[in-house]
Formats: sequence, C-alpha cells, structure tokens
Amino acid sequence: MFIYSMRANTLKLVAVICVALTVLITLIVFVPTYAIPSQNAADADADVNYSYDKIKTESDVASFLSQFGWVVDAAPIEIKTVTIPSEFDKVYSAYNELQKEQGLNLSKYKGKDVERYTFSVTNYEGYEGTVYANVLVYRNRVIGGDICSADVTGFVHGFEKK
Repeated sequence: MFIYSMRANTLKLVAVICVALTVLITLIVFVPTYAIPSQNAADADADVNYSYDKIKTESDVASFLSQFGWVVDAAPIEIKTVTIPSEFDKVYSAYNELQKEQGLNLSKYKGKDVERYTFSVTNYEGYEGTVYANVLVYRNRVIGGDICSADVTGFVHGFEKK
C-alpha cells in the first residue's frame, strides 16, 4: 500500500494548472476563426481550387482549361516535347514570373523534357485575333502555361480570365 501526501501548496499548483488547461481547451474549441476579408476581387478569386493533376490526354488538357472558363477546339493545334532550359535567360525568367503569379514555378523543372499542348481558344472576349492556350505538362501534371495572342504586338497572361 502506498501513501502519498501532498502539501497545500502542491494542491494549489495542480489546481491552477488544471484550470488553466481547461480554459485553454475551451478557448480553442469555442472561439470562432475568422477569415481575413479579401482586399480586392482578385483575392476573392484566389479561393477557387483548380485541379492540375491527372492530365493524360488532349481532352484532359481541354477540361483543365475549361476550369478557367476557356473554350478550346477539341483537337490541339500542336503537341510538342520541349525542354525547360537548365539556365533561364531574360525571356524565360520573365515567363517564369508569369507562372509564379498563377501559383506555378518552372524552376523545379530545369533541364526536364515536358509536353506542350497548344489549343486555339474560341471564346476570348474583347479581342478579334487568334488566341492560343499553351499548357506545359510533366508526368501527368500541369506545371505551367499561358493564354496568348498570335500577334507579335499581342498579349500573354496566365490561365485565369482577365
């Protein structure tokens, strides 16, 4: 048989620790979490989740683009294997900045061979020329891409509609 005795000071310390833990647990469970309000409409769109995985066929790429609201021709204009350069020049660095703006980064794929799918976009509003969607795929995952015009003085931007 064990007999354990405690002094009053030890009992008070244990009681204070128990009360403090109870209060902490109660606060964690019952205090609501508040979302930080977005500063502008672009931040509100950032809550939308897009699927970048399971890209195996041309139709998967077309479905990927449809998540962003783009309508493309059923058959791609071109499917080509391209190599991401091991060292980025000014052009590739600027293109990678565009990818970073849409949450992607080509730096991880330096020196890798990737598939580039090019589709013709049929529903680009406010522009009468030819518009292309380029999608870079590595191991069944979209790693980059853009929406661009065919004109030399045209535009290039990420997948989301402007």
